[in-house]
Amino acid sequence: MSRFALAIISCLLFVSTIVRATDVSYCDNNEEYQVKVHGVDISPDPIVTGQPATFSISANTDSVISRGKLVIEVSYFGWHIHSETHDLCDETSCPVAVGDFLVAHSQVLPGYTPPGKYSLTMKMLDGHKKELTCIKFSFKIGLGSSSSVADM
Repeated sequence: MSRFALAIISCLLFVSTIVRATDVSYCDNNEEYQVKVHGVDISPDPIVTGQPATFSISANTDSVISRGKLVIEVSYFGWHIHSETHDLCDETSCPVAVGDFLVAHSQVLPGYTPPGKYSLTMKMLDGHKKELTCIKFSFKIGLGSSSSVADM
Protein backbone atom coordinates (compact mmCIF):
# COMPACT_ATOMS: atom_id res chain seq x y z
CA MET A 1 0.00 0.00 0.00
CA SER A 2 1.37 3.41 -0.93
CA ARG A 3 2.14 6.20 1.54
CA PHE A 4 -0.61 8.28 -0.05
CA ALA A 5 -3.23 5.55 0.55
CA LEU A 6 -2.10 5.16 4.17
CA ALA A 7 -2.36 8.92 4.69
CA ILE A 8 -5.91 8.97 3.25
CA ILE A 9 -7.00 6.04 5.45
CA SER A 10 -5.49 7.72 8.54
CA CYS A 11 -7.34 10.96 7.79
CA LEU A 12 -10.63 9.14 7.28
CA LEU A 13 -10.24 7.28 10.58
CA PHE A 14 -9.44 10.53 12.39
CA VAL A 15 -12.43 12.39 10.91
CA SER A 16 -14.82 9.54 11.76
CA THR A 17 -13.97 9.88 15.48
CA ILE A 18 -14.92 13.58 15.68
CA VAL A 19 -18.25 14.38 17.35
CA ARG A 20 -20.60 15.81 14.74
CA ALA A 21 -21.80 19.30 15.56
CA THR A 22 -25.53 19.91 15.45
CA ASP A 23 -27.10 22.64 13.30
CA VAL A 24 -28.27 25.46 15.57
CA SER A 25 -30.44 28.50 14.86
CA TYR A 26 -31.51 31.43 16.99
CA CYS A 27 -35.16 31.71 17.99
CA ASP A 28 -35.25 35.25 16.59
CA ASN A 29 -32.70 35.94 13.86
CA ASN A 30 -33.27 39.70 14.22
CA GLU A 31 -32.47 39.74 17.95
CA GLU A 32 -29.02 40.82 19.18
CA TYR A 33 -28.48 38.30 21.97
CA GLN A 34 -25.92 39.02 24.68
CA VAL A 35 -24.77 35.40 24.55
CA LYS A 36 -23.66 34.16 21.11
CA VAL A 37 -23.82 30.40 20.60
CA HIS A 38 -21.07 28.89 18.45
CA GLY A 39 -22.35 25.33 18.38
CA VAL A 40 -23.94 22.34 20.06
CA ASP A 41 -22.36 18.90 20.30
CA ILE A 42 -24.46 15.89 21.25
CA SER A 43 -22.85 12.68 22.41
CA PRO A 44 -23.71 10.04 21.46
CA ASP A 45 -25.48 11.06 18.27
CA PRO A 46 -28.04 9.65 17.91
CA ILE A 47 -28.88 9.47 21.61
CA VAL A 48 -29.44 5.96 22.96
CA THR A 49 -32.20 5.48 25.53
CA GLY A 50 -31.05 4.10 28.86
CA GLN A 51 -27.52 5.50 28.37
CA PRO A 52 -26.02 8.88 29.34
CA ALA A 53 -26.40 11.64 26.75
CA THR A 54 -24.47 14.90 26.90
CA PHE A 55 -25.40 18.21 25.29
CA SER A 56 -22.42 20.62 25.15
CA ILE A 57 -23.10 24.20 24.09
CA SER A 58 -20.16 26.46 23.24
CA ALA A 59 -20.91 30.15 23.58
CA ASN A 60 -19.45 33.60 24.12
CA THR A 61 -20.54 36.54 26.24
CA ASP A 62 -19.41 40.15 26.34
CA SER A 63 -20.39 40.64 30.00
CA VAL A 64 -20.11 38.68 33.24
CA ILE A 65 -23.08 36.44 34.10
CA SER A 66 -23.31 35.83 37.85
CA ARG A 67 -26.43 33.66 37.86
CA GLY A 68 -29.25 32.53 35.66
CA LYS A 69 -31.47 29.74 34.37
CA LEU A 70 -31.67 27.48 31.35
CA VAL A 71 -35.25 26.90 30.22
CA ILE A 72 -35.61 23.88 27.93
CA GLU A 73 -38.64 22.92 25.83
CA VAL A 74 -38.73 19.64 23.88
CA SER A 75 -41.08 18.76 21.01
CA TYR A 76 -41.67 15.45 19.24
CA PHE A 77 -43.27 15.57 15.78
CA GLY A 78 -44.28 19.19 16.53
CA TRP A 79 -45.98 18.37 19.83
CA HIS A 80 -44.64 19.92 23.05
CA ILE A 81 -43.78 16.97 25.31
CA HIS A 82 -41.36 18.16 27.98
CA SER A 83 -40.11 21.25 29.84
CA GLU A 84 -37.36 21.62 32.38
CA THR A 85 -35.44 24.42 34.04
CA HIS A 86 -31.86 24.22 35.29
CA ASP A 87 -29.75 26.61 37.33
CA LEU A 88 -27.09 27.95 34.96
CA CYS A 89 -24.41 27.58 37.65
CA ASP A 90 -25.13 23.82 37.86
CA GLU A 91 -24.30 23.49 34.14
CA THR A 92 -21.22 25.77 33.94
CA SER A 93 -18.85 27.59 36.30
CA CYS A 94 -20.23 30.81 37.75
CA PRO A 95 -19.71 33.62 37.50
CA VAL A 96 -19.35 33.19 33.75
CA ALA A 97 -16.46 35.42 32.70
CA VAL A 98 -16.35 37.59 29.59
CA GLY A 99 -15.34 35.45 26.61
CA ASP A 100 -15.90 31.85 25.59
CA PHE A 101 -17.60 29.36 27.89
CA LEU A 102 -19.19 25.92 27.75
CA VAL A 103 -22.57 24.79 29.10
CA ALA A 104 -22.81 21.01 29.44
CA HIS A 105 -25.77 18.93 30.56
CA SER A 106 -25.93 15.14 30.84
CA GLN A 107 -28.86 12.88 31.57
CA VAL A 108 -30.12 9.37 30.95
CA LEU A 109 -33.36 9.08 28.99
CA PRO A 110 -35.69 6.28 30.12
CA GLY A 111 -35.75 3.10 28.04
CA TYR A 112 -39.36 3.72 27.00
CA THR A 113 -38.52 7.05 25.27
CA PRO A 114 -39.76 6.69 21.67
CA PRO A 115 -37.10 6.80 18.95
CA GLY A 116 -37.25 9.58 16.37
CA LYS A 117 -36.40 13.19 15.69
CA TYR A 118 -36.95 15.74 18.48
CA SER A 119 -36.72 19.55 18.53
CA LEU A 120 -35.27 21.46 21.46
CA THR A 121 -35.54 25.16 22.31
CA MET A 122 -33.24 26.51 25.02
CA LYS A 123 -33.44 29.96 26.55
CA MET A 124 -30.71 31.30 28.79
CA LEU A 125 -31.97 33.88 31.28
CA ASP A 126 -29.93 36.03 33.63
CA GLY A 127 -30.69 36.48 37.33
CA HIS A 128 -33.26 39.17 36.46
CA LYS A 129 -35.03 36.88 33.94
CA LYS A 130 -33.66 38.85 30.97
CA GLU A 131 -33.23 36.58 27.93
CA LEU A 132 -29.52 36.29 27.11
CA THR A 133 -29.97 33.89 24.21
CA CYS A 134 -32.50 31.53 22.68
CA ILE A 135 -31.52 28.68 20.35
CA LYS A 136 -33.26 25.83 18.53
CA PHE A 137 -31.86 22.55 17.27
CA SER A 138 -32.95 19.01 16.47
CA PHE A 139 -31.61 15.72 17.76
CA LYS A 140 -32.35 12.05 17.21
CA ILE A 141 -33.05 9.30 19.69
CA GLY A 142 -32.33 5.75 18.61
CA LEU A 143 -33.46 2.48 20.11
CA GLY A 144 -31.79 1.62 23.40
CA SER A 145 -30.68 -1.82 24.39
CA SER A 146 -32.91 -1.74 27.47
CA SER A 147 -36.15 -0.63 25.76
CA SER A 148 -39.08 -2.63 27.01
CA VAL A 149 -42.56 -2.26 28.36
CA ALA A 150 -41.20 -3.36 31.74
CA ASP A 151 -39.24 -0.05 31.93
CA MET A 152 -42.54 1.86 32.03
